[in-house]
Amino acid sequence: MTEESDQSAQSRRAQLIEASIQLLEEVGPEALRARTVATKIGASTMAVYSHFGGMNELLEAVAAEAFTRFGAVLAVPDTDDPVADFFVAGDAYCTYALDNPQRYRLMFGLVSPQTTRPAARSLSAPRAPVETAADTTAFNQMMHVVERMVAAGRIRADPIADIAGRLWSLVHGVVLLEMTGYLGQEGHAVTNVLGPATMDLLVGMGDERARLEQSRVRAAERLAAGAS
Repeated sequence: MTEESDQSAQSRRAQLIEASIQLLEEVGPEALRARTVATKIGASTMAVYSHFGGMNELLEAVAAEAFTRFGAVLAVPDTDDPVADFFVAGDAYCTYALDNPQRYRLMFGLVSPQTTRPAARSLSAPRAPVETAADTTAFNQMMHVVERMVAAGRIRADPIADIAGRLWSLVHGVVLLEMTGYLGQEGHAVTNVLGPATMDLLVGMGDERARLEQSRVRAAERLAAGAS
């Protein structure tokens, strides 16, 4: 394959992924069929099979791209207050998930059987230090800020992946309950449930509530200013 044809193939793959993401959010997972996706970019159904091998592989690529974008929004700049950084990243997490609910469900395999992703490996299990999977990259963003909170003496030094797993589970659970309406769909769950629960968890892990409140205020000021 020549360099030009390789670039063309990569471009067509990117178009199919982007078309799938748009259809997913506009219509829902039922729209993710080879013919529908191909038609959206003006191609034949064969394009899906030529560039991905089939719909399962395309959906894996869509989920990976969604996780890549997810990881990017979680990568907030480090400041001298790692807990404030965590709160800013948490806001980015919730915003991404609630603004892109169908995409978020696909990322975690929470769609119809035809589009369910295979069970992922345990992100908190021991693994090689170099991992490039998109979902691992997103989890590493969480571990990075947790490691900084531990290093700053804000919370006790439990295994970093375990702490990240606890925090991710809390955020993920509240987000899904809000998506499905069990905690309402007015955006109050983040303020009335997730925020207080996170504060309680971090206090239980050793931080001081007054200090946490200072970090929360700093994070709120950054978010109000429109800067992460």
